Amino acid sequence: MDFHFRIGDSKVLESRETVDGTMIRRRREASDGRRFTTYERIELPQLTVTKRSGNKEIYDRDKLLLAVKRSVGKFFGSELEIEEVVNRASDILYGYGTDQITSRQIGEAVLDVLAEVNEVAYVRFASVFREFKTLEDFEDILKEQRDKHGRVTTSQGDPQTSGFGGKRNRQDPPRG
Repeated sequence: MDFHFRIGDSKVLESRETVDGTMIRRRREASDGRRFTTYERIELPQLTVTKRSGNKEIYDRDKLLLAVKRSVGKFFGSELEIEEVVNRASDILYGYGTDQITSRQIGEAVLDVLAEVNEVAYVRFASVFREFKTLEDFEDILKEQRDKHGRVTTSQGDPQTSGFGGKRNRQDPPRG
């Protein structure tokens, strides 16, 4: 059986825009009655990524998607949420208006999006991307996020509290 289709020999049965508006899905029928689906998407210019090592490679959205899934995917409820993070980060990168970007810019774009959509994923991604070495690194980023969102840290200045966010340890004596 021949599984080759020729788009030119087919007719469009139905066209639909995807939910995120980035593609058009078309259901088609070949002249022999077989049906298939095609996807039409905007072809963006290729971005060249300069890595920390100085090596260059073509920006690969799928590679970024896999990296985000591996590093912080468990902090999201669905694949669509992760896709949206990567879409928004890609929009930031293409918004620079240049065909040359750095791996650092990619990481910062992901962080910008994560800071808005999921604070825990943001801290986790930042800890790997910025190569945290100490607890102070974590404390600094937590303080930065709290300051950005106008939150008060309850543990500051209170010697009775321990841990993050003013939560007491089980071993802490009762306050009084």
